[in-house]
Amino acid sequence: MRQFQFTVNDQSNLSGEIKKIRQWCQENKASGVLFQVYTEMLDRDRFEAIFQTIAKEMPDAEYVGCSSNGNIVGGDFSEDSIAVVCTVFEHPTTQIEVLQYPLSGKTQRFVADRLIDEVNRRPWVKAVEMFVTIRGMSMTGLCDYLKEVREDVAIFGGGAFSDDINEDTACVYSKAGGYAEKSIVFVLFGGDVFHIHTQFITGWKPLGKVLEVTKAEGPILKELDYRPAYETYYRYLHIRNDKDFFNNTLEFPFIYQTHGIEILRAPIASNPDGSLTMTADMEVDVKARIAYGDPWTILESVRKSSETIRQFAPEAIFVFSCAGRRTFWGNQNIGKETLPLQRIAPTSGFYTSGEFVRTNGYVNQHNVSLVIAAMREGEAPKTISHLSEWKENEDGKVSMIGRLASFINATTEELTEANKRLEAMAITDGLTGLYNRAEIQRRIIETVDDKHESGTFLIMLDVDDFKQVNDTYGHEAGDRVLIRLSNFLYTYQKNSCAVVGRWGGEEFMVMITKATTEEALDLAESIRGGFESIGFGEIGHKTLSAGVTGYAEGEDADIMCSRVDDALYQAKRTGKNKVVYFER
Repeated sequence: MRQFQFTVNDQSNLSGEIKKIRQWCQENKASGVLFQVYTEMLDRDRFEAIFQTIAKEMPDAEYVGCSSNGNIVGGDFSEDSIAVVCTVFEHPTTQIEVLQYPLSGKTQRFVADRLIDEVNRRPWVKAVEMFVTIRGMSMTGLCDYLKEVREDVAIFGGGAFSDDINEDTACVYSKAGGYAEKSIVFVLFGGDVFHIHTQFITGWKPLGKVLEVTKAEGPILKELDYRPAYETYYRYLHIRNDKDFFNNTLEFPFIYQTHGIEILRAPIASNPDGSLTMTADMEVDVKARIAYGDPWTILESVRKSSETIRQFAPEAIFVFSCAGRRTFWGNQNIGKETLPLQRIAPTSGFYTSGEFVRTNGYVNQHNVSLVIAAMREGEAPKTISHLSEWKENEDGKVSMIGRLASFINATTEELTEANKRLEAMAITDGLTGLYNRAEIQRRIIETVDDKHESGTFLIMLDVDDFKQVNDTYGHEAGDRVLIRLSNFLYTYQKNSCAVVGRWGGEEFMVMITKATTEEALDLAESIRGGFESIGFGEIGHKTLSAGVTGYAEGEDADIMCSRVDDALYQAKRTGKNKVVYFER
């Protein structure tokens, strides 16, 4: 495999470079040629002129292209607006093929089905590269459908963009379908000795508190923690809902778990109602945090990934980097995260509106990420040269933003833990550690009044002759009895569907659901008998009385609690240390 990279200034420059490639191919018996063209200019005439020149000089070559937010040539950001990358495959079994389809929200299933069929008809396919116009459209459906592509096939690529990140217009182009502004291009790669390694890099880290998606509809993120989603950006980062919102939030995407990996997702617009438009569907109940970029952290991620790629020993590396990363670094420094790859193999690519890569069988759309596809023909050499020493992180420096972020995260975690302790204190009994009266009552009301859950039973317990313990041995001894009973009851809550709380004094309430009358009575008897066998030193053994009742359709929690109290009273009145069941 051999790669040629150059930028285009005029047609004569283009023709000359292609003729050099043609001559090299003739001398080295190339098996296939793929041209990839990236342009920041949405100039259809210029685009078509480039491909006409390629077709004229090398009619057998395949060619694809897309508009971009900037190009990567020689592993670095290119100041020129048009870049051409020509990959020449040398082994006779290596094959490439290009497909192109119109794409909209309605055609995503059709497109995925076509690709699945085409891949199945070509057992040689090992990888699929995609160039797609995604702006203004959720790609969740397509990504979900592409999971059905044969499992052994790698999938990667990027979203076409524009030199203006606020512009929705973008285009793709290929030999198979020509110029299009609502379309997707697939490049199929494969063969007996074709090998590919794909991965993604973020380097962005979570910052601050965990946020729950409480309302969403498709790609519209409506609420976080029951508040308009936009307020998160204004409250924590003071980013206003204005024309610069997209630019300002690119560096602060959301980070959350999906399909077993961490995904970065950046909003592309803030709407008048405070909702955010995302590039993919958002699911309710997802836990997300705002993420931040730190140069040292990012470069360390690149260093680790570069080592993995080096072991693969690629002959060419394709990079799909988010436009947000270019915004973060700036044109002068963005090359810091891609130049290390150039030291491994020729590296090229473009800055995208979204990055795609298959991981754990799923095709995921990423934002603010770096997707890498490393390719080679043949087996890796037995001896692989080492990368030159990494210098970006020398002297153990830690950036100020990294220190501040660590401070914020640490204090956030401490505050979260403190809040958890306060919440626990609000619902638990101080002596026994079980739920307090208010919490066990709330749970009974929720189960009976709100859910009307059949198979619900209440067991009310009372320590027999408990006043005698306090009067004879003191309140500390009485507390020890209650604590021991509570620990005993907690084992039932931990090992079954029982919910246990202290009702008051020496009275306790147990609620079970999805049970039968027989199961409820067996549980009550098990508690009574088990407690009776516990010894309390000089106090000796104590006993329990229990009342049991079940939920009857149409009644409320108050009636049920009153009836179980009556059952307990009957147990106490008729001899104690027994279980009494009252029906409705």
